[in-house]
Amino acid sequence: MRGKLFLVGATLALLAIPCSGRAEDLTYPVTKQVDQVDDYFGTRVADPYRWLEDDRSEETAAWVQAQNQVTYDYLEKIPFRDALKRRMTDIYDYPRYSSPTRIGEYYLFSKNAGLQNQFVIYIQKGLNGEPEIFIDPNALSPDGTVRIGLIGPSGDRRYEAISRSEAGSDWSEIRVVEMATKKELSDRIQWVKFSGAGWWKEGFFYSGFAKPEEGKELSGANEGQRVLYHRLGDPQEKDILVHEDQEHPKRFFDVAVSEDESYAFMTASEGTSGTELYWRDLREPGSSFRLLMKGFDHDSYVVDDVDGKFIVLTNYKAPNKRVVLIDPVNPDESNWTVVIPEKSEALQSASSAGRQLFCSYLKDANTKVYQHDLDGRLVREIALPALGTAYGFHGWRDDQTLFYVFTSFTFPPTIYKLDVAGGASEVFHKSEVRFDPEAYVTKQVFYESKDGTRVPMFIIHRKGLVMDGSNPCYLTSYGGFNISLQPYFSPAEVVLLEQGVIVAQPNLRGGGEYGETWHKAGMLEKKQNVFDDFIAAAEYLVREKYTSSAKLSIAGGSNGGLLVGAVMNQRPELFKVALPELGVLDMLRYHKFTIGWGWAVEYGSSENEKDFKYLYAYSPLHNLKSGVAYPATLVTTGDHDDRVVPAHSFKYIAALQEKQAGPNPALVRIETRSGHGSSNLTKAIDVNTDEFSFFLYNVGAKPAFPAN
Repeated sequence: MRGKLFLVGATLALLAIPCSGRAEDLTYPVTKQVDQVDDYFGTRVADPYRWLEDDRSEETAAWVQAQNQVTYDYLEKIPFRDALKRRMTDIYDYPRYSSPTRIGEYYLFSKNAGLQNQFVIYIQKGLNGEPEIFIDPNALSPDGTVRIGLIGPSGDRRYEAISRSEAGSDWSEIRVVEMATKKELSDRIQWVKFSGAGWWKEGFFYSGFAKPEEGKELSGANEGQRVLYHRLGDPQEKDILVHEDQEHPKRFFDVAVSEDESYAFMTASEGTSGTELYWRDLREPGSSFRLLMKGFDHDSYVVDDVDGKFIVLTNYKAPNKRVVLIDPVNPDESNWTVVIPEKSEALQSASSAGRQLFCSYLKDANTKVYQHDLDGRLVREIALPALGTAYGFHGWRDDQTLFYVFTSFTFPPTIYKLDVAGGASEVFHKSEVRFDPEAYVTKQVFYESKDGTRVPMFIIHRKGLVMDGSNPCYLTSYGGFNISLQPYFSPAEVVLLEQGVIVAQPNLRGGGEYGETWHKAGMLEKKQNVFDDFIAAAEYLVREKYTSSAKLSIAGGSNGGLLVGAVMNQRPELFKVALPELGVLDMLRYHKFTIGWGWAVEYGSSENEKDFKYLYAYSPLHNLKSGVAYPATLVTTGDHDDRVVPAHSFKYIAALQEKQAGPNPALVRIETRSGHGSSNLTKAIDVNTDEFSFFLYNVGAKPAFPAN
């Protein structure tokens, strides 16, 4: 859309129909219906809002403008919205840091002074050096929507490759910055998605796409990713093709290079899970990639190389993952050596630093970290300050000091410095957020889903809150793609907790909390298990009098938006408010846009008859029914979302407005210059303010915010 969507159409007249909303009448724009019917294996499926998939048309632009007008008119009438935004802004206004990363004699870290739209990247010599600005993304665009990511230092530590993206798009441009001078080189690598920079000699490997068709940059299918090698100083046109697979255009590729630049490791995937591993000996002139582990029924990656052999983390024949040693010359499974065997807990990740292995496990969604030597012998468990989430533990072979972050729901992110040899941790930087963790309690409960499966859920609330069913509750989850929802600190959710809202986060099937078995129990034809788990979580909260259906809000983003859309269709009476964010809502056509085809390994595809049947049975867009009173719904999306294109949200809200029978509002909020998630802090605060205001208003809450 590139902004055009919101600059045209102001003079186009739209018919309107009245619809009753809460406390006031709403008038929704009439959404034109077209005679579009598709035949899926003998089942005829109408798609009357297909025209909304054209995100560059003036007609769609006018529709978007009209929908936003209705939504903002509604939100502006919420009496406490401005006060909520002031409190949201205030809670975010504190310095936030990332862990430092050592690159040669320098350390890089990111810092947000409080309300900056983007984190500023700093550089300093040694841990005691004076920090200087390395890159300030806030200075790169008037609206602060340019993002910068560090994607790999050169082997000699002279340069750092960065990714630069705009307005929330997944498209990025790779550039190179000289460490000592902090100056950008002339190199520009365009049309890149989901790629690092694997440095070798005087350049690096990266994964890129051909330039997309004009006008379809944000919606066209991204196929034919290739691996190329870029030599510093050369124009992109001279980059050398390293690998492509024309017979399988729907494959992703990623290349990493070993620390000493002896080996290159290429991971191939056909979607969001399932990999195939290749290796290349960079010391041999003219060498090519050779197969290390055949795919695509398991997930694996190379952790490190030791004496010509590769340490690999894999879930092959180990649903909870294990670490093995593979001789690339004799890679057959019969020649593998088990370094760290599979455990009852899920192994989330393994990294190497200081010639040690650091393995992060999940115990009921809480992190446990163990340090091993390279032969797999246990050195120690890393002592963490509480139950929660720890991440980091990366470094070089000669590092003797590592950094990691620990956080939990009421434990703001704190950076720790770890002595590799002795195992002692000390606080390196403590959060300065103005928040009293002692005023709140976090508990983990277990409840039964529809089929008897035991599911964990975190519940966070203010101490002393009476459980009489009258409390507003914000229930959020994800349930997919092997992603684990762990305890985390959310400044935004603090605003809810202060108002006596209960925040609940269940760990649904489809995630990775209990390994690949848990993941597979919530994917493909078993996706309904995820919805059943979420519904059972809501029923538990009502049954145990944490809340009631009249006070219960559900929220989720992306795959979590699909979750919200599906369950509000299936159990509309159970929830008062629904907040589907950036949701995958048209399960019959999701694979036709951008990288959506890569999700077919998780969801299935409507092009397959077996898959079509279960997709059609739960697809949020196709299971809305006329005459049903659905929850008060605020759908949110971004005009530059080129991962889950906004057409999902457009079509869903059009259908909901058409079929909603009850008094609850059905609104959509479309953010400009934002993608799959808010593209800057200002927009994030605005979105959270509007979602939370909508939630509290529709459950009848009367929040009182502290005066500034």
